[in-house]
This record gives sequence, structure tokens and C-alpha cells, in this order.
Amino acid sequence: MCGIVGYVGTRASVEVLMGGLKRLEYRGYDSAGVAVIDAHGHLDTRKHAGKLGILSDDLAATPLADGQTGIGHTRWATHGGPTDENAHPHLSKARSPCSRCTPTSPTSSSARAATRRS
Repeated sequence: MCGIVGYVGTRASVEVLMGGLKRLEYRGYDSAGVAVIDAHGHLDTRKHAGKLGILSDDLAATPLADGQTGIGHTRWATHGGPTDENAHPHLSKARSPCSRCTPTSPTSSSARAATRRS
């Protein structure tokens, strides 16, 4: 079973995401990861097989870029083994967010209106 946490707001998203993943630990998992969009629209991600503490220790040693938008994900390996490569979130080969995923999109009224029209 997977656990997914998303955040868009004014706080540092990694702290919020890791707190949410911690609250989902009781569900069980074999890997975890987070992806954050920074103020410049760049996607930064970190993911690891194993317990959440491994991811947490790595983020403490090498923090992700500051961002106020992100996603956290835990998973059980049902296809492929529990490896860093198979940990979620998965990325496209381009490793870049779509144009609607920039930090201003979720909160700007023009972006919301454009999204409703699509």
C-alpha cells in the first residue's frame, strides 16, 4: 500500500511532507521519497529504499532546494524490488515539471481559470 502527501503553501514543503509521511508509517512501506518545486520552478527530488529515517538522514546531510510545493510518497514494491531507483516519486526522463506545475500556478487566479478552461 502506498501513502501520498502533497503540499502547496507558505511553509518549507520538505518539513510538511516528511511530517505527513511519518504519520503514514503505520501503513507499512519499503521505500520513500519527496519531490519539491523550488522558487525558480526547478524540480528537486530525493528517494530511498528502506525506512523513512534513511531519507530523513539524507535530507539532513544534503537538503533539497527550498520550495513551498511538493509531494511525498511511500510505497510497497509490488513490481520491481525495493530499490532507490524503484522508490517513488518517479520522474520523467526530462526531470522537469510541466508548465502548470510552477510554484505560481496552484495559487494564481489566472492559472486556476486557465486550468478550468482546459
